[in-house]
Amino acid sequence: MGPARPLSAPRSSLAPDEALLRRAMLSVRRRTTLCSILGAAVSLLALHGGHSALAQEPEAPLAPAVAGGDAGHWSLLEQHCSECHNSVDWAGGIAFDTMFPENIPDDAEVWEKVVRKLQGRMMPPPGEPQPDRQAVDAFVAWVTGELDRAAFARPDPGYVGLHRLNRTEYAREIRRILGLDVDVKALLPEDVASDGFDNVAAALRMSPTFLDQYITAARTVSRQAIGRVTAKSETHVYRADGADQTGHIDGLPLGTRGGLLIEHYFPVDGEYEFDIRDFYFDGAGYITRLDHPHRVILTIDDVRVFEQVVGGPEDLAAVDVGQALAAEEIQNRFNDIRVKVKAGLHRVGVAFVLRSYAQSDSPLQPIAMLPEMERYPTIPGLHISGPFNATGISETESRRRIFICRPQSEAEELPCAKRILSRLASLAFRRPATHEDLEAPLAFYRMGRQTGDFEAGIESGLTAILSSTKFLLRSVPAAQSAAAPQRLSDLELASRLSFFLWSEGPDEELLGLASSGRLSEPGQLDAQVKRMLADPRSESLVTNFAFQWLQVGKIDSVHPDPVLYPDFDPDLRTAFREEMRLFLDSVLRRNRSVLDLMRSDTTFVNERLALHYGIPNVRGPQFREVRLSDPNRFGLLGKGAVLMATSYGNRTSPVLRGAWILENITGTPPSSPPPGVEALEEPAPGQKPKTVRERLELHRTAASCHSCHGVIDPLGFALENFDVVGDWRDKDLDAGMDIDARGTLAGGSEVRGPAELREALLARPELFVQAFTEKLMVFALGRGLRPQDMPTVRAIVRQAAAEDYRFEAIVRGIVNSQAFQMRSVPSESSPPGEQVARADTSARN
Repeated sequence: MGPARPLSAPRSSLAPDEALLRRAMLSVRRRTTLCSILGAAVSLLALHGGHSALAQEPEAPLAPAVAGGDAGHWSLLEQHCSECHNSVDWAGGIAFDTMFPENIPDDAEVWEKVVRKLQGRMMPPPGEPQPDRQAVDAFVAWVTGELDRAAFARPDPGYVGLHRLNRTEYAREIRRILGLDVDVKALLPEDVASDGFDNVAAALRMSPTFLDQYITAARTVSRQAIGRVTAKSETHVYRADGADQTGHIDGLPLGTRGGLLIEHYFPVDGEYEFDIRDFYFDGAGYITRLDHPHRVILTIDDVRVFEQVVGGPEDLAAVDVGQALAAEEIQNRFNDIRVKVKAGLHRVGVAFVLRSYAQSDSPLQPIAMLPEMERYPTIPGLHISGPFNATGISETESRRRIFICRPQSEAEELPCAKRILSRLASLAFRRPATHEDLEAPLAFYRMGRQTGDFEAGIESGLTAILSSTKFLLRSVPAAQSAAAPQRLSDLELASRLSFFLWSEGPDEELLGLASSGRLSEPGQLDAQVKRMLADPRSESLVTNFAFQWLQVGKIDSVHPDPVLYPDFDPDLRTAFREEMRLFLDSVLRRNRSVLDLMRSDTTFVNERLALHYGIPNVRGPQFREVRLSDPNRFGLLGKGAVLMATSYGNRTSPVLRGAWILENITGTPPSSPPPGVEALEEPAPGQKPKTVRERLELHRTAASCHSCHGVIDPLGFALENFDVVGDWRDKDLDAGMDIDARGTLAGGSEVRGPAELREALLARPELFVQAFTEKLMVFALGRGLRPQDMPTVRAIVRQAAAEDYRFEAIVRGIVNSQAFQMRSVPSESSPPGEQVARADTSARN
């Protein structure tokens, strides 16, 4: 490949001879200015720590002073960087011989890339002569000091364009306003993620097609919230998730096994039909698993409303006579199960009764040993149809929230409608509704009332509110005529804060403070942060922010080879996810140090997961906190969800695992692979399989791959004792060789295994905290970070260090930053579609 070139014209374009002359001139100039640079650097670092980007917090502690010396900072570039990064080669699109130390702030984008690579020990590439670590750290401190001082002198909070609600936020908003749970996946299209998250404004576009879907969703939600006696009969199909059904499912009655548990919305009071489908068929269409009698029950809100027995001698005899007739007769027992149900959201469960066994405190192994369980049937799905014979509409939670008044005469209808719609609009628009806000909802109310009753009119008015961009947009951009960054109003700040911490709009207390203009008063924001983090709604920071940051959802796309991993089942996948949820919750929502995400010696397991991890004396399906004795399992690096999400179905991947660490733990994501890189070579028939390490050596020896794989692979090799499903192994059974978990990390540290890797990564804890803070800030702001944001990130990290990097301290730092409390006008430097400023600087040699 040819040398990399910048996408835009360099600051100067020099011929080779001119470049050599320029380098010589710069060398002389640097020697003459070295003393002044070094003298200024120490003072600059002292100032650097005192410039805080935080609006209401005390000043950040001073950064460590830069040690002076004869070599000088700029000469480090000449000795170790300029051979490739010059105006002849333009490696990585950077030429240091065209740059000057006094202009560092003007080239912030380049220097932030340089800082990131040097902090991660990714440059110079592995195999090249490495500078002294202290000299590198001093150089980084000097450069960041220059960047931070300039950034704080010229604040730029960044621009966020039109910010549409994503699916998660939409569902939570409907629950907040109406007390109604909706199937948002069936209502709205899937969100596009950007910068690692699905709440980034630049990716949440508004188009006529999107608006049509939101209008359709508004009609559906309004109809469900209010209900109609004349509601049409519909059929909803629910499928079991494929998990093993030999055990008890949480939420179903004790003493049952298998089945499924769902929440279903019943629009009106009336009769509904339930069909329990096809649990006696095998995959080939034959009736099986009926050797023994099995009692099936149907429950609504934990109350048994139906039970029937299937299997045993009589059913087996019928199958022997004629399978088709027997199948029809058996299915008829479980079809058209009519049950009267009140309107509203109800828990519906289907399960098998297991009289001889109580799941709550017995071990798993005896279950597998019960002979009749070897041929247990499973319940693949449930159909719910209705309503039939509707009798009315009960006072559901949504109706109680909507109908705050009841007109007793026609003359009272319009005033009552105004009260109802004004309250709903204020909740939906996340501010007190104005006269103008109510014009459209009232117009729709009148149209609905003309063709129906009062409730039909309210339904139409609610549809108008939920279709309004005042509800669908979280924020509106700043006026482009503004000459300088603008501070958010208290109402805008309340909305940004609640969507950050709860993924939904503000509650009554927060909205009250904002409406009265008191939210921006000293101490109020900090008090609200503490209150909101203690609220159960902050659990969204776990399932929404942290799950996306750590890419937990990828475990659903990894399908372990059943031949290689016969013990893996859907229950284990579910356990991995639940362990991560509880573990993350225990760190973030208990306000522990975020470093505990890496170093914690506790986790959460049930019996299934404990058996997988080799943890003794855990019984039953309930998750509980346990202390780990194996340091290899400490923190995130020992979690089955992480290990499985960074593997393929048939083998581990040191590359995926190493890249995951660089992206999420150290904050130094690797370059994209050059075009034409081939997958790992598979062994030919009859050839002895190679270990993954041996096959990766082919990549590491290629010149175009070594600069990245020399950094990525050692991180992944250290985790090779964990297989695809996170089980510990000492041998690569496929290759018949011992696992080699040794690795030399960027910077020269030698590690062997997960425990030593974790300790090496925590040797510089501020790097993990900075990576975490960057991710959290992207989620909080709803936009990618830019070079101009990095001084704020560093200030937050320095300040949180005084509180042992506790989660609340980092949240407070973000909330009190100008980036959170202000907004810039759009410009060429901050376009609406801006992306995270983390482009690669390493050359694809």
